[in-house]
Amino acid sequence: MAGVVIEVGDAEFRKEVLESQQPVLMDFTAAWCPPCRVIAPLLEALATEHQGRLKVAKLDVDAHQETARMYGIRSLPTLLLFKEGKVVKQITGAVPRTKLDEALRPLL
Repeated sequence: MAGVVIEVGDAEFRKEVLESQQPVLMDFTAAWCPPCRVIAPLLEALATEHQGRLKVAKLDVDAHQETARMYGIRSLPTLLLFKEGKVVKQITGAVPRTKLDEALRPLL
């Protein structure tokens, strides 16, 4: 099922991420980032598998610098896991599926 990962910008970030009733896996990414392209299919798979229990979103740091700056994003990809509007976990780099499953397990 394509399109399960939602694209979020600075304007939608509060509503889609901070005010979400579900935990949110937020992918800070950029079009020019090879590791970001590597991890994208994995994030799509997680979004499909956990639909209804987890929101998976991505934010292009070049187009939406305000939010990236607010969270001190310096390396890509950076994944922030939010629960009730707070960051509960940060993962940097294109990590294996097992590491993502381990990070998500306590929240699902």
